[in-house]
Amino acid sequence: MSGNIEKKPLGYEWRTSRWLIGSSITIAFYSETLLYGFLVPIMDQMLESRLHIDPSRTQFLTSALLTIHGLFALISAPVIAHFADKASNRKTPLLVSLGGCIVGTLLIALTPSLWALFLGRVLQAVAGSGTWIIGLALLTDNVAGEHLGRVLGTATSVASAGVLSGPLIAGVMLQLTGYWAAWSFPLVILALDVIARLIMIEPRGYECPSSSDQSPVQANSGSSPEEAVRAEETTTLLPKSGTSKDGIAGYRFYRIMLWDMRAVTGLTSLLLSSMLITSMNNVLPEHLRKIFGWDSSQTGSAFLCLQLPSILCGGLVGRIRDSCGLKIPTTVGWILSAPLIFCLGIPGHDTFPWAGKEFAGEAKFIGCLFAFGLSSTLARGAGTVQLTYVARDMETKHPHVFGGRGGSSRVFSMTEVAYSLGMMLGPLLSGILVETIGFYLMTVVLATMCTILAILSLIWLDGRKASRVYLQRSE
Repeated sequence: MSGNIEKKPLGYEWRTSRWLIGSSITIAFYSETLLYGFLVPIMDQMLESRLHIDPSRTQFLTSALLTIHGLFALISAPVIAHFADKASNRKTPLLVSLGGCIVGTLLIALTPSLWALFLGRVLQAVAGSGTWIIGLALLTDNVAGEHLGRVLGTATSVASAGVLSGPLIAGVMLQLTGYWAAWSFPLVILALDVIARLIMIEPRGYECPSSSDQSPVQANSGSSPEEAVRAEETTTLLPKSGTSKDGIAGYRFYRIMLWDMRAVTGLTSLLLSSMLITSMNNVLPEHLRKIFGWDSSQTGSAFLCLQLPSILCGGLVGRIRDSCGLKIPTTVGWILSAPLIFCLGIPGHDTFPWAGKEFAGEAKFIGCLFAFGLSSTLARGAGTVQLTYVARDMETKHPHVFGGRGGSSRVFSMTEVAYSLGMMLGPLLSGILVETIGFYLMTVVLATMCTILAILSLIWLDGRKASRVYLQRSE
């Protein structure tokens, strides 16, 4: 009988470990966010020295290359999710995404022509979108539900480090070591990503619960009346009879998800989080140069203060969400963010002379920026977890409603679309507001958005502990 037992691959236990899966996906997230802004400090040399383009066009082409990344990530996300949920495993699509990212990075680094530069950026965007969608799906498939917030929080923190370190590393390495030495850094990270993904073995695919005969009311017998009402509202859109393992059609999946206000609030949270980050990236350098006379290195320290709390506290915030639910920490995060964003507009404004440069205005600004980075960490990433909870609830009540592989890839395509849309709208909105009404009133608008989202979070976000969400699923 022993001859019938399939021999496991060498190192099967650690190659299927959650630690390795989480580490490889986290490296993938870091490489994707690193590449987003890595080319910005090198853009002058790429366009003017290598392609001999008029310097007057550099700013326009830089903006176009950054915008096209968000645009194609947004467009490609639903398509990637559709095929990813039909794939027999997650590892192969991840390797395909990595291949596209490597080709795109090499095209950008070589810069043989302007069209190749844009093509490389498109490949990076599509591959990066695939990395996020499939990587998040793989994490949720293989990480215990009660630890999901902590794992996603840590992954988000490392991804934030990529956003922060990309332009910084590119600028320093370009100045100290030269063009190709600078590009060697992301290529080495991608090589490590290849190795990690080849070593990794996916232990098993996601499986929907088998008890499919419960009615929504029965499935929620242990839930609160509010949750039962939500179940009845959503059930009107779900199939009334048994669902095939192919699941519902793609457009119906998105319709069902968007009918749930918890999912809509989660997506709105992701959208605003992305808008705030990209808005600050867009307007802070010029604003700080104007009111304090700061150079690029001083501005870099300001961005460090903005991102450092997320890098250091992401895992801790994830643990808090796992233990007390999404509602309270996310609501508190948005409530605190509103006045802190408003305070960012005070230093340098004529109405508040006591906050000028001669009255420690710089220290006050940095203090507010650091505090905002901390408060926004409480809200950042909550939307991703909320959409996961909504999908899990629906699959618990209607097994295989999203197909035999579940709907996690399509869920994360929605998060990718929301985040990419924020990446596009943030610079656009902040630029228009600063030009028309000024930086101070721009902060008033952003603070108002945070206040509105705090109210929505208090009403609609999930207040259950992570262990309770997944206990209901197992029941």
